[in-house]
Amino acid sequence: AVALALFCAGGSIAILLGNFFLAPVMAVGFLFLPFWYVKLTANHYKRDVSAELETALSVITTAYLRTEDIVTAVEENIAYLNPPVSRVFQDFLIQIKMVNPDVQAALRILRGRIDNEVFREWCDAVSDCQHDRSLKTTLPPIVSKLSDMRNVNAELEYMIAEPRKEFMIMVVFVVGNTLQDIELSAKDWYDVLMHTVLGQCILAATAAAIFISAGFVVKLTRPIEYRR
Repeated sequence: AVALALFCAGGSIAILLGNFFLAPVMAVGFLFLPFWYVKLTANHYKRDVSAELETALSVITTAYLRTEDIVTAVEENIAYLNPPVSRVFQDFLIQIKMVNPDVQAALRILRGRIDNEVFREWCDAVSDCQHDRSLKTTLPPIVSKLSDMRNVNAELEYMIAEPRKEFMIMVVFVVGNTLQDIELSAKDWYDVLMHTVLGQCILAATAAAIFISAGFVVKLTRPIEYRR
């Protein structure tokens, strides 16, 4: 709904300016703003979940290596976990204690509760351990992958921080310079940009370049995900 409203607003602003070349660019560009916002916040959420998963799986795995009982391992550490990961493991305990005591079935349900490939691999490994306890030594290397992913994402965030800042500065510079030309410069610049086909096309092309670049910036800020 917000995207549709912004679509109409962007097109309306361009039409009010009398630039019909700019109308589709502004409409489509404004249309994507909510989706870019959701994607950026989703990326931050995934990073937060990954960080919490690293802690949760580490402490649960350590307890499991000692007790060789996944239910006991989760019970011992559930108080130290934070949402949303804590809620997932609470549901796991409720499933076993009140619905179905089958640990394998509960692990299959747990596996699909968090969209993280390392977490799914960990659940598969714990499920295999129910048949062969000697396989528990495969769990720590799986957990260490989350730490590796966090380090890689931290390095990536550092690498893209400067280009992203430069992009924002350039956008402010381009938009501010355009507005200055329209409002403060000589009237001939205003007439060229606002009342000629060439000027209107230049404004439309500039806006399109800004929106396309913003889309690439959003795409490049997504966290690294592990794939088996």
